[in-house]
Amino acid sequence: MSLFICVVGLLALLQPCYLLEDIDTNHALVVKEIVSKHNDLRRLVQPPASNMLQMNWNSDAAFNAKRWANRCTMKHSPRDQRTVGTSECGENMFMSSNKLSWSNIIQSWYNEGKHYSYRFNRSKRIGSYVGHYIRMVWADSNQIGCAAAQCPTGKFMNFYVCHYCPRGNLFGKKPYKTR
Repeated sequence: MSLFICVVGLLALLQPCYLLEDIDTNHALVVKEIVSKHNDLRRLVQPPASNMLQMNWNSDAAFNAKRWANRCTMKHSPRDQRTVGTSECGENMFMSSNKLSWSNIIQSWYNEGKHYSYRFNRSKRIGSYVGHYIRMVWADSNQIGCAAAQCPTGKFMNFYVCHYCPRGNLFGKKPYKTR
């Protein structure tokens, strides 16, 4: 009995474990999680947006994201490898030593928003990165495709990539209009 309690106690301390199916974007529930999480968070921007489009899944963008994720390279893909039709897509990436849920990853990108000043359209503090946040709340981006890969070597063996179409983060432009 004490061994059972010890094992349960250890499991409670560990990060949640996700099966590959839990992050595989070939599964409809995973796609729904990604799209819903983006739309839920996009509705929460402050100040409120007046022109925020709803995100929809784009399987071509997901294919491009998967192709890049499989390379296990923590640098942005070339622009010509994240184009869907005539639309260039933006890209968010995340690497982790543990498998994480898509909701946790998307939330971490959104959390950068606490450092973003809409008024000045930049980070509130030097050294605070807000690019992932801006990319995911760019009002005109209404297509998303994401993918994950397990990398064979390195400390960060789980690589997540999302492509946002059409791309945002245009220099000098705010991510959305206010009401």
